[in-house]
Amino acid sequence: MDFKLTDEQELFVAGIRDLMERENWESYFADCDRDSEYPLRFVKELADMGIDSLLIPEEHGGFEAGLVTVTAVWEILGRLGAPTYVLYQLPGGFNTVLREGSPEQIDKIMAFRGTGEQMWNSAITEPGAGSDVGSLQTNYTRRNGKVYLNGSKCFITSSARTPYLVVMARDASSEKPVFSEWFVDMSKPGIRVNKLEKLGLRMDSCCEILFDNVELEEKDMFGREGNGFNRVKEEFDHERFLVALTNYGTAYCAFEDAAKYANQRVQFGEAIGRYQLIQEKFAHMQIKLTNMRNMLYEAAWKGDNGGMTSGDSAMCKYYCAHAAFEVVDDAMQVLGGIGIAGEHRVTRFWRDLRVDRVSGGTDEMQILTLGRSVLKQYR
Repeated sequence: MDFKLTDEQELFVAGIRDLMERENWESYFADCDRDSEYPLRFVKELADMGIDSLLIPEEHGGFEAGLVTVTAVWEILGRLGAPTYVLYQLPGGFNTVLREGSPEQIDKIMAFRGTGEQMWNSAITEPGAGSDVGSLQTNYTRRNGKVYLNGSKCFITSSARTPYLVVMARDASSEKPVFSEWFVDMSKPGIRVNKLEKLGLRMDSCCEILFDNVELEEKDMFGREGNGFNRVKEEFDHERFLVALTNYGTAYCAFEDAAKYANQRVQFGEAIGRYQLIQEKFAHMQIKLTNMRNMLYEAAWKGDNGGMTSGDSAMCKYYCAHAAFEVVDDAMQVLGGIGIAGEHRVTRFWRDLRVDRVSGGTDEMQILTLGRSVLKQYR
């Protein structure tokens, strides 16, 4: 496995660096975080560069660049302070719809290409069904040639802004659990959206969604009937890898901020970076960053070569969520008062990373998925 970037990948990375150096984006990100607003102006700049086309097949006008390229781009974005968690749909959202959607659904989503706007997300989690997806109670009923959706979803990411949600629901008429997905226009009558407050990741909304006899048509089904679980399994793997990638980039940024500070902050007549207790922190931070980077690039390479498993993505998410949080926590310790009571971005990073041990699948589910994947190899 050779992770040396190609000339084309280096161009993407250089373009990101130029974008980030063009202005003081941190001020903009801080405002968006404070006001819980999606950073559309920034994401539109990325879309103008073609970042939302990285994984789109060439026959649809995309770059079909692969996960290693996504990893390189997300790494430099995170290192320079960008909130890559808001970009979840950019590298994979179009491909999912191209693969599973009807021609009409594809046209609706592809119209968002290049806009930077949030376009769709999955709605799976419910008040009584988080990790236990089989306990979902939201249901659909066929009646008089129409389909009616009833139930509720919670902790649904991006749902305050997305015009469409792909909603997982069970067939109310079936004795056996049959789970299908529906492509729901969020402007339809009978839908209520309640925005929730989050500890971190505030630039992307999190909402409770209520469906009261929302009228759909058969053409609104997303993919094949009864294929809901199989479809989201692949999405979970992709999401978990991206969460891990975001965690790594965030930790990298915090690490470098703290290192620069440690070489400038003077106490007892010397820069604090000259003291062994501080040096020990940076030694451990560097080890964790190196482990995260190696793990992510290997998983990306396996993904590009058809070998990434659910265990790989679970391992990346679990390890990176913990290692990145520890790096950011140590960086906050080095920064001292300005990390706790100031307006340094490491404070935001600390809040964001704590959420990711739950968001996209809990630590506990990652351990179970990874453990099963490991043991499966020895049957």
